[in-house]
Amino acid sequence: MDSSLKEALRKAKRKQVIKTAIISVMVVLFLLPLLYQSGNYFASKSSSKLHEQLFLYHDIAQPNIQIDSQVTRDSSMFGGYIVTNRSKNINGYIVPWSTLTSSSDWFGYNIDYNELIPGFHWTDTDFYEYDKQTKNKVATFYHPAIEEYYNEVPNEISDIASMENHVAEVALSFDQPYTCEEIEANIPDNLNIVWLYMTSAIKDESKGPSGMPVYGFHPYGSPDEAFQSFLEALEAYDANNRNETIQDFLEEHANTPWEDVEILGVMVTGQTQHLEALEDQDFIRGASVGATVEMVPYITPEK
Repeated sequence: MDSSLKEALRKAKRKQVIKTAIISVMVVLFLLPLLYQSGNYFASKSSSKLHEQLFLYHDIAQPNIQIDSQVTRDSSMFGGYIVTNRSKNINGYIVPWSTLTSSSDWFGYNIDYNELIPGFHWTDTDFYEYDKQTKNKVATFYHPAIEEYYNEVPNEISDIASMENHVAEVALSFDQPYTCEEIEANIPDNLNIVWLYMTSAIKDESKGPSGMPVYGFHPYGSPDEAFQSFLEALEAYDANNRNETIQDFLEEHANTPWEDVEILGVMVTGQTQHLEALEDQDFIRGASVGATVEMVPYITPEK
């Protein structure tokens, strides 16, 4: 082949390589900002949804547990983590509760159910649930329609009422559903009603705890308005209609006036000696003690 032709071919090849390289660089420079913006969009969308779901879940399924702060950590265009710091208010005494670390990415989010679900302490003579990080005992509710539980339904009122100089929370499970008016007539005024237990799945609990969540709400302000907010939160949390327990409750109470709504149990807080008034009450099927705190002179109980 003629040397001049070979040189022309080499020059043409070099031009093509340079042209391809320039085009590739331009495409990369164009795609990188687009990829960055798209990544941030999907990551931000998942993060916002995770924030919303965490707040909603605490509104409907975390008895007497409050979110103190909820912040995004290690955020990038690919996703990040949300840290939820939580506590309990035990009659004016704030006690720490487990911290959640949930994650989100382009494809969705993962709530930290490992810490949401309590641990189980089970021996031949005893059983109770506890918060995995603080090791505080968890107050457990018992559904009146479930006849047999893995352990005998406890009534720990006499035990807690004998403790001096303490405040405590107690989950009271009723023998049958009652209206708010009936409950208020039976709960002493020197106790705080901090959470209403409204519904939960009816499962076989005879062989061990199913770990199913209970649903309810704090009756802030007007109970009627708080109940309507609870229904809205249930609907928003299960927007895809996948939770049968939630959907059944929403359908059953779509047009029920508050005075006719039936409640399965309540969580109360107060000074331990005030709980003595609830001993041997027929309407209480079970009473499960949760967190307790020794009183100090410089913090005044709410009641």
